[in-house]
Amino acid sequence: MSRILYILGIILIFLSMMEIFPFLSDLISGSENWIVFLFSSIFTFFIGVSLLLSGSNKVEKLTSRDAFFLTVLIWLVLPIIGSIPFLFSIDNINLVDSIFESISGLTTTGLTIIHDLNNVQPGILLWRSLLQWIGGVGIIVMSIAIFPLLRLGDINFMTIEPLKENNKALPRTFELAIAIAVIYFFITVFCLFSYSIFGMSLFDSINYAMTTISTGGFAPHNTPFEFYDSLYVKLIATFFMIVGAMPFTLYIKAIRKNIFVIFSNSQVRFFLFFCFIMVLIITFWFWLTTSKDFFEALIFSMFNTISIITTTGFSSSDASYWGSAYVFVLILAFSGGCSGSTSGSIKVFRYQLVLKFLKTQLDKLLHPHGVFVVRYENNVISSNIIFSVTAFVTMYLISWALLSALISLTGFDFQVSMSTAAASLTNVGPAVGMNVNYQDFPSITKILISLGMLLGRLELFVFFVILLPSFWRDA
Repeated sequence: MSRILYILGIILIFLSMMEIFPFLSDLISGSENWIVFLFSSIFTFFIGVSLLLSGSNKVEKLTSRDAFFLTVLIWLVLPIIGSIPFLFSIDNINLVDSIFESISGLTTTGLTIIHDLNNVQPGILLWRSLLQWIGGVGIIVMSIAIFPLLRLGDINFMTIEPLKENNKALPRTFELAIAIAVIYFFITVFCLFSYSIFGMSLFDSINYAMTTISTGGFAPHNTPFEFYDSLYVKLIATFFMIVGAMPFTLYIKAIRKNIFVIFSNSQVRFFLFFCFIMVLIITFWFWLTTSKDFFEALIFSMFNTISIITTTGFSSSDASYWGSAYVFVLILAFSGGCSGSTSGSIKVFRYQLVLKFLKTQLDKLLHPHGVFVVRYENNVISSNIIFSVTAFVTMYLISWALLSALISLTGFDFQVSMSTAAASLTNVGPAVGMNVNYQDFPSITKILISLGMLLGRLELFVFFVILLPSFWRDA
């Protein structure tokens, strides 16, 4: 337990340091809200140091149970601490609202309870973006440093496999995490400069860069991309959403060798091909059923479809604009990006493995005496990994149905309940939600949505395991 407190203390100290940036932003802009971030930073730092001192830096390997508990504890404590600036800065919101906004940021979902972003202090806007940026890199680092300890076979295999090369030793976990954090930072800077070159203000470029790379979807304006009515800005956003949804471990490999190794990975090829086909289908649908010309339909479809598939959640229109295609769009929300990325949802590698497994079953029907195995990247996939994938997909769909039912019990119709549950569980956010603002929702509904966001970000099983009595009984 002492080791867990020590790690949590370090994370809280890091979070307190991040609060310096919105503090400076409000101070420079003349907003009196700087005092909130100063207080929150000091308070968070004090809690972090207290946990650090009460814990232990003794080198000891975390057990599987410790890893489960630490993961859930991080994703419960950080949203509570991160909610402090919202609670004391925004009028007419309560504790549930502020925690909702904080969870939405850290899980990179993008749902919001803020009605008018155009009149919010710059510090709060920057804090929202920082939470998503921290949450994006956080889930990648955790998938490398902590998830392997959880013995989740499919995640372990798909996160580390891209780095394997000619039986060479893999980098140490700490070195790998630092390398990914550095790459994440420089890609964000590159995105920032790209936005700035094509007309965004520096402040907006910083915010959009952080929420694009993290595939989060928060924006400093009520209408994210209508505010900058620019084709180039949308193309930049589309490109970096794809970058954020690909395995960051492959970027390390690309730096060591060349950029083309990224496209040698079957998961990346499948992901890009899937994006291309979906954009093409929706482009032709809009071209044939609306007044848009082909180019307009292509740009609209490309931006919005990639935003949904990567679970970023940026939207250039209201969800109702999709019309009869909305069901198709809702299904896209359950695709997700690649493993080892900032993207949420089920992720494409699981669909790859399921399709390969189904093919072997069909082959067995045709050739009952044949021996067929599932292969991925020249590796034989064990039955344990196949079972893990099918169990995850099944649990995911059950969780969506159950969350939809619970939301409907709070007074919402079928369509709103299903779309809201999907928006939260897949971490896609407003792009598939039927309501772009959630402040008017009952508190119980916001609690359910918050739970859905956490479940989706924690890959379901991580959260459900600690609910088992045996987890605590055997501790």
